[in-house]
Amino acid sequence: MSSSDANRRILLIDDEPDLCRIVKVTLERLKGWEILTADSIQAGLTQAEGKQPDVILLDLTLDGNGLTLLQTLKNNLATQAIPVILFTATNPSEDSLDFNSADIAGIILKPFSVLLLADQIIEQLGW
Repeated sequence: MSSSDANRRILLIDDEPDLCRIVKVTLERLKGWEILTADSIQAGLTQAEGKQPDVILLDLTLDGNGLTLLQTLKNNLATQAIPVILFTATNPSEDSLDFNSADIAGIILKPFSVLLLADQIIEQLGW
């Protein structure tokens, strides 16, 4: 692992506390990344603006509307450059979901393998 890998900061915005805890512990131990968590749209926006993570993992169904937060992040000068990976059990390719695929860096579908999560993030971001 290169030293730049160890300095990564990831923000996980998801309202499932057990999932957040598992992802946090696993990625911190496997990669040495700093994992921030937020359990609501407002908390996620505050963390994104204040902590400037390298990537945001965003639950698409957060508070019933993760797409609203995605649009807010991409319209906010302080956060628009932060890559966002959708972290979701909902297949975002369904026609009922209205989002601009240019606004996302990738998609990780739940359920996922916690041991492969870091590799999925690295692959989708080209780290």
